Amino acid sequence: MAFHGKFEVESEKNFDEFMKRLGLSSDSIERARNFKIITEVQQDGQNFTWSQHYSGGNVITNKFTIGKESEIQTMGGKKFKATLQMEGGKIVVDFPNYHQTLEIVGDKLVEISTIGDVTYERVSKRLA
Repeated sequence: MAFHGKFEVESEKNFDEFMKRLGLSSDSIERARNFKIITEVQQDGQNFTWSQHYSGGNVITNKFTIGKESEIQTMGGKKFKATLQMEGGKIVVDFPNYHQTLEIVGDKLVEISTIGDVTYERVSKRLA
């Protein structure tokens, strides 16, 4: 259960450009840049509960099973249906506007999101 644990963001690459591509305003990007994000993952085989805790008390929790259609909520509060897959130890999902992979590298959670020619990388260190 490689994904099980609690993680805190320690670095990001291409945040501003990615968020602009998603259509966020400069004000929204500035606010989001200062969020402290803790990701908590509970994994039971192919079943996941994936929660992101944002500074200010907002929490987004998604429950999904690999290979089965699930309802996913975005950071912006939009909901959509997606089937998450496991490919070579990575969780892969297509959001309405971008493609995302999630993987554990060493003791870090690495999230790669791609929209067009812009790739956003968020790396989180394991807390527990």
